[in-house]
Amino acid sequence: MNNLAEKIRQLKREKNAVILAHYYQTPDIQDIADYVGDSLGLSQEATKVNAEIIVFAGVHFMAETAKILNPDKKVLLPDLEAGCSLASSCPPDAFEKFIQAHPDHVVITYVNCSAEVKALSDIVCTSSNALKIVNSVPKDKPIIFAPDQNLGKYIMKQTGRKMLLWDGECVIHTAFSIEKLLELHKEHPGASIIAHPESEEHILDVAKFIGSTAALLNHVKQDSNDEFIVATEAGILHKMQQAVPQKKLIPAPAKEDNTCACSECGYMKVNTMQKLYDCLQNEAPEIILDPELIKKAAIPIKRMLELS
Repeated sequence: MNNLAEKIRQLKREKNAVILAHYYQTPDIQDIADYVGDSLGLSQEATKVNAEIIVFAGVHFMAETAKILNPDKKVLLPDLEAGCSLASSCPPDAFEKFIQAHPDHVVITYVNCSAEVKALSDIVCTSSNALKIVNSVPKDKPIIFAPDQNLGKYIMKQTGRKMLLWDGECVIHTAFSIEKLLELHKEHPGASIIAHPESEEHILDVAKFIGSTAALLNHVKQDSNDEFIVATEAGILHKMQQAVPQKKLIPAPAKEDNTCACSECGYMKVNTMQKLYDCLQNEAPEIILDPELIKKAAIPIKRMLELS
């Protein structure tokens, strides 16, 4: 494995490439990345990249976002099968009809959607800045919020703003079992439950802190408590544990019994070190988008970045 890591580093130098990785990637990929972050951090980082090649260790919509922000660079994704259940829950043609059926609405889409859906939007948001983005819309303007209904419900609760929600969700963040979570909390009564806002309402109701992936990471660093039950994709625990080695971090339990009794995104985990090496070596698979689509999708993303 170390040999493979060294080969990847060498290829990066030879090809003037940079590796951007999401917090939900496997630990070995996070450790070799030049930057690890959540969707907002990765979007911001993608605008600062000087390299000729961006290798995006994440899922398809994230690599598309990097390409939209860097149309002249080569953007690679180790495995094109790295999709997203949330993005898939919002097909562009159906979403376009939904918008047409509700004219005069400001269309806010969560970054977890396809380039085509972004192109249909007025502004994009992430879980880090969704509150700020929604609050930036004048009170008299009705809002369509897509595709994550759980994040939408959470934002509505926080702002008191009524929004028209698309019926989509992330299967990873809706996989947590409230019964198992409460049982686990009984075993660790001193632990703080912290959760991502894509989780279901009953999970958020028992959480002491709710925030984006990066916000959850910052919270465990700054909070005085030394034990946390973490309700988001289990990949974040790697960086969390590195940041707070003295604290106890427990993944929130999933409804289904699986290998780690936690919630893991199979799409995120299709990327491997070998695939990372192969895609750098072959400079493929590459993210190719129509130039017109890039232009349209860039507008709502840049609006978001300006507000962030």
